[in-house]
Amino acid sequence: MSTFVLVHGSWHGSWCWQPVTPLLEQAGQVVQAIDLPGRAGDTTPLREITLDHHVRRILQALDAAAEPVVLVGHSMGGVPITQAAERRPERIQALVYVAAYLPRNGEALVHLAQQDGQSVLLPHLTFREDRGDHLVNDEAVREALYADCSEEVATWAARQLVPEPLAPVTTPVQLTPERFGRVPRVYVSTLQDRAVGPRLQQQMYTATPCLQVLTVNTGHSPFLAAPRALADHLLAAAAATQSARAKPSAWPV
Repeated sequence: MSTFVLVHGSWHGSWCWQPVTPLLEQAGQVVQAIDLPGRAGDTTPLREITLDHHVRRILQALDAAAEPVVLVGHSMGGVPITQAAERRPERIQALVYVAAYLPRNGEALVHLAQQDGQSVLLPHLTFREDRGDHLVNDEAVREALYADCSEEVATWAARQLVPEPLAPVTTPVQLTPERFGRVPRVYVSTLQDRAVGPRLQQQMYTATPCLQVLTVNTGHSPFLAAPRALADHLLAAAAATQSARAKPSAWPV
């Protein structure tokens, strides 16, 4: 049994993990899907929310857990889970990146996104610097995020999207091999992704090697399009990293 902490990506909330959570729980796992600042009743102005706010929310979940957790991040969520691993490596069994940004020391999400020649997102984002946020234009939501989801599911998800604070995606992470580098990593690559292109995903998990690279033949939201396949990958990642955590020399830093 493992404890999973699930971290959503930009514009989403803990709601996006609803199809996956019961599948993990049925397999005997403990699961907590968290909301990052800026949603779920949090009234902090988006212009005031920083990457550190996101990281501190994740650290609260890590510190409250009974054991080191499998920390899962989707898309933008890969950035704060990476920085959280630098601060609490001893509280993390493994990092799992689901179609997620995997930055190296000194990189910010925006730097990686600008290298993505496959994404349809960038031309369809509205940046509101006066409010300190950004959002996906309505006409691109389905194609970028939910292209392989049913109409019903895509409509349900799109209605729940919220503006995303700017600072967390423009702030570089600060990492060391001694702390972040000692936590086992697994990457779940989405082969039909139109938001974080498969080539950029490969670039990231090649630059920062992972113990495993698993694939799912979906777009950017496998938790909605293929929850069973994603849950199986998360369970496999937990099993693989239990032994790797005990023998860090057996996997690439």
